[in-house]
Amino acid sequence: MEALKACMEFIQNEILGMAWLSRLIEAGLNRIGLDTTGRIGGSVHFFIYDMIKIMLLLGVLILLISYIQSYFPPERAKKILGGFHGIGANCIAALLGTVTPFCSCSSIPLFMGFIRAGLPLGVTCSFLISSPMVDLGSLVLLMSIFGWRVAVVYVVLGLVIAVAGGVFIEKLHLDHEIENFIISSSESESHPASLRFKERIRYAWSEVCQTAWYVFPYVAVGVVIGAVIHNWIPEEFIVNLLGEENPFGVILAAVVGIPMYADIFGTIPIAGALLEKGALLGVVLSFMMGVTTLSLPSMILLRKAMKPKLLVIFVAICTAGIIFTGYFFNGVQSMLL
Repeated sequence: MEALKACMEFIQNEILGMAWLSRLIEAGLNRIGLDTTGRIGGSVHFFIYDMIKIMLLLGVLILLISYIQSYFPPERAKKILGGFHGIGANCIAALLGTVTPFCSCSSIPLFMGFIRAGLPLGVTCSFLISSPMVDLGSLVLLMSIFGWRVAVVYVVLGLVIAVAGGVFIEKLHLDHEIENFIISSSESESHPASLRFKERIRYAWSEVCQTAWYVFPYVAVGVVIGAVIHNWIPEEFIVNLLGEENPFGVILAAVVGIPMYADIFGTIPIAGALLEKGALLGVVLSFMMGVTTLSLPSMILLRKAMKPKLLVIFVAICTAGIIFTGYFFNGVQSMLL
């Protein structure tokens, strides 16, 4: 048992957390005369370490996930979902969302395609909730910051929210709340030839380059904000605003996250810095979920597909799920960390 625990800690700290990289950067900065225990040196260390760590993890994750995704083009995904009915279809749609694009804006075109293909609205909504909230990248990155317990519970709750939200929307019979141009438009079916191993690798590598180029500015901004929080904002301020002293911290964090636009790679450094400063775990995760699931640009794009009534219900379901998740994690923080 002790050997297994030591192995898990090694994976958590040295492989996912890249503690060796932190020590290496610290030694290099100290060698050139920069004190990493001070505010400036600590900020520089935080920025270099988090940028390299996140981009390295990002590259490996996208390579693996994109290779898997090469087996599931939209046409095949539609066929898979079309073979299930009832809550089983919602579960498959939520699981399928874990191997699709990393942000909500890139998931919306797939959502529209599923609607055109005649898939039930509730099933497509389960996919739409799951895709940005609980992709496989979030599982590994959350493990690198919060540990495997938090990551697994986060993903499970996210899938539950996606399935329950989709089932609820299906029960309301809101198919008429989809914009008419989506329902009436046709989508040509293409059946690409089977890809060989080298072609899948080339596809996965192109996705790595494209996604890394796209998310780099968001990651950089997130790391800068994280460095400021970690080294310049007093701990007492964070504790009073987002700690146990504020029972509405979860709601505040979720609302603050909505106007922002980033994916989980950009929010991870902010979340880690907030947690170290004394913010509650549920508050931090609510912020992350608000940013990735309900960002304002995503809602503007989604408005083109949904009529106002359906959009309001969709946002309300996601918000309720995020707030529930936040308070749940606050309640079990001592058991998970």
